[in-house]
Amino acid sequence: MKRIAAITMVRNDEFYLQRWVEYYGRELGKENLYIFFDGTDQTIPDFCEGTTARLRERNPQHVVKAEKDRLGFISEQAALLFAQGYDLVIGTDADEFLVVDPKLGVRLADYLSGLKIRTSVSALGIDVGQHLDKEGVLDGSRLFLEQRHYAYICSRYTKPSVISRPVRWGSGFHRVKGHDFCIDKNLFLFHFGSIDLKMIEERMGNKDLVSTGRLKHIKKRARTIFLITGAKARRWEPTVRLLRLIHQWVRPIWALNKPWNTVRKYVVAIPDRFSKII
Repeated sequence: MKRIAAITMVRNDEFYLQRWVEYYGRELGKENLYIFFDGTDQTIPDFCEGTTARLRERNPQHVVKAEKDRLGFISEQAALLFAQGYDLVIGTDADEFLVVDPKLGVRLADYLSGLKIRTSVSALGIDVGQHLDKEGVLDGSRLFLEQRHYAYICSRYTKPSVISRPVRWGSGFHRVKGHDFCIDKNLFLFHFGSIDLKMIEERMGNKDLVSTGRLKHIKKRARTIFLITGAKARRWEPTVRLLRLIHQWVRPIWALNKPWNTVRKYVVAIPDRFSKII
């Protein structure tokens, strides 16, 4: 069994972080989770007990510069984890969950331990959103995928989330600089930033986020909800097979080591087998 760590950085985002700790703690062991809080004005919540959680001095910057610095810092911390003996490091935002297809019946750690990863491996990006005509306001006490049944398959979240040696992640974990990517056939990266319209609207009024230029990014999340609401959902199996191939080979000319969406938008119905995971 390989020794696997998961790392993230958050600011005032306990809602998603608690789910992140619960999920990766179950899959990897809480002692293998590394959490950095962006700002010493925050308090480490009780649910982080058993993890390695630290406050980091914050330098308020516009989102572009902040993301570059954030991923540089996380990449440095991942390199230190390899120096401590870890075989693999998973890097995600707190609203992203790396999932092995439940039909295989194996834990995430077991599956990753069986992969030969030269530098990194990517999971197909599943951007989960609220279907406004069929789904109500999110109940935070229940599992996400019990309440949300549709997603946009998005290259933006098809990220090289798992690395096997020190590298430099690009902003948002969207690529590994200087290296190609490979999308695994059984891994999915579920993104839940678009899970509820009411939550998005509340974040639009967050002065901390608006002051650092993140309003445009937040509005993009609302677009996922409207896309899902207005689209006819496709079947999961044939669509994920097709999009995995497209995302592997269709790339922007300015960033050939990251996937790119086609013009056509693909919305799918999420199979029930995922409903008890997150």
